[in-house]
Amino acid sequence: MKKLSAAALLLLAATSLSGTALARSLISPERLSQDVKTLASDAFQGRAPGTEGETVTIDWLVKQLQGIGLAPGGPDGGWTQQVPLVKTQVKSGTMQARLNGATTPLVQGREIYVSTVRPTDEVKIDTVPMVFVGYGVNAPEQGWDDFKGADLKGKVAVFLVNDPDFEATAGDDAAGVFGDRRMTYYGRWTYKFEEAARRGAIAALIVHDTPGAGYGWDTVTAPGGENYDIVRADPNERILLQGWLEGATAERLFASVGQDLATLRAKARKKDFKPVPLAGMTFSADLAIDQTQVMSHNVLAKLPGAERPDEVILYGAHWDAYGIGAPAADGTTVRPGANDDALGVAGLLEIARAFKAGPAPARTVAFGFWTAEERGLSGSEAYALSPMAPAGKTVANITLDILNTGGPARDVVLVGNGQNELEDDLARAAAAQGRTVTPEALPERGLFYRADHLSLARRGVPTLLFMAISGAPDLVKGGRSAGEKWLKDYMACYHQTCDRWTPDLDFRGAADDVSLAYTIGRDLAQSDRWPEWKPGSEFGPIRAQSLGKK
Repeated sequence: MKKLSAAALLLLAATSLSGTALARSLISPERLSQDVKTLASDAFQGRAPGTEGETVTIDWLVKQLQGIGLAPGGPDGGWTQQVPLVKTQVKSGTMQARLNGATTPLVQGREIYVSTVRPTDEVKIDTVPMVFVGYGVNAPEQGWDDFKGADLKGKVAVFLVNDPDFEATAGDDAAGVFGDRRMTYYGRWTYKFEEAARRGAIAALIVHDTPGAGYGWDTVTAPGGENYDIVRADPNERILLQGWLEGATAERLFASVGQDLATLRAKARKKDFKPVPLAGMTFSADLAIDQTQVMSHNVLAKLPGAERPDEVILYGAHWDAYGIGAPAADGTTVRPGANDDALGVAGLLEIARAFKAGPAPARTVAFGFWTAEERGLSGSEAYALSPMAPAGKTVANITLDILNTGGPARDVVLVGNGQNELEDDLARAAAAQGRTVTPEALPERGLFYRADHLSLARRGVPTLLFMAISGAPDLVKGGRSAGEKWLKDYMACYHQTCDRWTPDLDFRGAADDVSLAYTIGRDLAQSDRWPEWKPGSEFGPIRAQSLGKK
């Protein structure tokens, strides 16, 4: 008699279960825990790109995927996709504003914070004009254009953070146009820097305010002048200098040339806003830059579809963390990223095992383990520029990035409420588990635009993000207050050496969420449905274009 594999025995034992119970039975909290324990161990050295920790991580991942029985999904039949990265560091130099002829020094980290993603040894900007562009939004689908054809070539564009309706009142044109206080992509600093580059600006500065940014000045300055980007064929497609003006500093600078920043904020919430040249104000910078190039790698795997292999459901998680850093209070130096995002990687491996244990999917199911998420989503961006399947053939992306380790929860937190139809799939899958969906607690912080799925969303692919830091879960044991305690305790270790595996972590809630991700992807993989963006999403028109719709 032929001996059955462990996966086949598991599937045979579960055949009498409902679809939801079957999905739950295939996702093991114990395996999640063991894989996280391994990935977050000192042997992996914090999994920083371009280090020995990367080599160990890639080798381990490929062995796991081979053991599960997936096929390689990388170029030329390999398991990896090269991701060349450029790392830059502002080393030294000076910056200043000239205000009607008087020079005002701008000190890095105090009045201003800047970096560059250009592979250059120096940044030299000599007394160039500055232009206030409001929120800097060009949203044709909303009939909104802050630029009005203004010439920004060779100038410094000065932006407000967030969207035009973040502070809008009932009488403002912007009220409700961009999701009220829910940040859209137009509110993210990444969009503003990209838009400035597209319009030929030499530099872009965002006026910082804590409510609009979602974090304080200390967070802005924390990278210390360091930045990363993928190596690009044309480095000039990126802006030369990007950064932030400290809020009170910006108010003083504007006032020095007869402009009131509060008044300009109010004007920027009107459709007829036009860019305001800051007459009498110029900006100069003379900075020395250290630049290095690092070769890193994405890991790609797939389970080919039996009927429509060219149509792809793509799961994603990032394997990188923050490597080895300065000693913490307890002397530890490895920042192991147990939850962020070893747990997401472990979740993808569990989903792969579940798919392999079941019937062959009609569509291809692919798995992307990204590098350099913590370095500007660079790995997923490299994939999006050279994907396994084009955006028009990628049905959906489901991303896991930080999951609940506080125990089973009565709900799952939705990031980016109102974006696309995958949210409806999530609600149905959660209901089948006896759970509800809770919208994220602070949508103005823009978490939907701060994880790897964004690289796919920007190409129009509908995405669903599981990210537990988006709100406190309603835990079965202790309710919302217990969930708030779990979230507070975790955030104290976010990106720190204490984000490590311990026996006290409860992976049952994470397993339930991984089961949801598996169920949603499984149903899409066995159907011919194409989920769509909801009306008003900034990504809807891009999807229509990729699918050839008018």
